[in-house]
Amino acid sequence: MIDKTVVILTLITPLLFTSAVKAENPEHVEQLLTTRECYRCDLSGANLSEEHLIGADLREANLEGANLTHANLEGADLTGANLQGAHLTGAHLTDASLNDANLNNVNFSNANIYSVDVLGASMVDIVLTDANVHNTAIGVGGGYMETDLVGDPEKIFAESSTAYIEENEFQEYPAHYLVEYPETPYTYPEGHEEYPVVNTFWY
Repeated sequence: MIDKTVVILTLITPLLFTSAVKAENPEHVEQLLTTRECYRCDLSGANLSEEHLIGADLREANLEGANLTHANLEGADLTGANLQGAHLTGAHLTDASLNDANLNNVNFSNANIYSVDVLGASMVDIVLTDANVHNTAIGVGGGYMETDLVGDPEKIFAESSTAYIEENEFQEYPAHYLVEYPETPYTYPEGHEEYPVVNTFWY
């Protein structure tokens, strides 16, 4: 059974954007929507709201400030992509790859983030209000990911951010600012399990 841990967060004014923002390279937008192949494309500021981008190749693409609200990115490869300031409210990110991506200031409100690879990703000041996060190593502070989670403390529920287990290998993601580690960490021999938060405290 998934043990949802309430994460207390700092409230900020929601990020605002308009759907009228145009991409710097409209040809790349057309290429993406037609072929779902857009390696290193310039999609900055593109309006991709509610688009079906299942399995899309967006490796190293520039999606800075892009509108991906309610977009379906299931299985999409965004390795090394720049999504700084992008809007992914209500987006679906099942089995997507975001490793080494720039996710700073991304709005993930109401997003479904399941089994997403975020190894090496930068996640400063991301917004996760009402997001559903499972089997995804989103850390809160620490040496690997300097992350400030922002949202309503009564509405955001995320699995423990302290550790993530994949392919029977224990991987620890420090959460110095919000979590006090137990003397004997909980580990599981196999499967995707959660690492319970113990003695949570706030700064």
